[in-house]
Amino acid sequence: MNHSRLSSYCNTLRRKLVLAMVVVLAATVATAQDAALQVDPAQSGVKFALGDVLHTVHGSFQLKSGELQFNPSNGAISGQIVVDAKSAESGSGMRDRKMHREILESERYPEITFRPDHFQGTVAPQSKSTVQVHGIFSIHGTDHEITVPADVEVGPDHWTANVHFTIPYVKWGMKNPSTLFLRVNDSVQIDLVASGRVGQQATRSPGASGPQ
Repeated sequence: MNHSRLSSYCNTLRRKLVLAMVVVLAATVATAQDAALQVDPAQSGVKFALGDVLHTVHGSFQLKSGELQFNPSNGAISGQIVVDAKSAESGSGMRDRKMHREILESERYPEITFRPDHFQGTVAPQSKSTVQVHGIFSIHGTDHEITVPADVEVGPDHWTANVHFTIPYVKWGMKNPSTLFLRVNDSVQIDLVASGRVGQQATRSPGASGPQ
């Protein structure tokens, strides 16, 4: 290999190395950057299922608002999702009136909220991931610490999350609607679907520590 060809080869190699370093640095910065997840109530909602000895009652809640900030590099997450307790319905006017008056007491406690504080697991870019989300779930005027599994997918400009968990509503201080002739479960199954836009917040140092 003559001197000219060797010099050209070295220059090409240096350019490739510089490009690789730029790509790695960009990926590191992007990973360390906080993402702002806006919740779109029109694309989101909550469904519930309460079983009794004869059948299962299905119903739903509407989301009022929500915004989350999370850092995929260290598991930090903050913000809240707000559910309209007054929107709960199960398809039966009589049953729903009793639910709002005696169980949810939605006139007194009109909102149900979830305030996450950290998650465990890896959020893969532009693909589905499963993580464990820890936070405070507030219902009927009382805070409860919970950890729930979440199937999430975060793209460049849109995100979705599907969460399934159980609420032991009787243990949490709410009334069991059972009667002498109809016994219902003392826990209710919840399915939350949240979706919306993705934005970016301030960049953090890649070495910043997450929650302890």
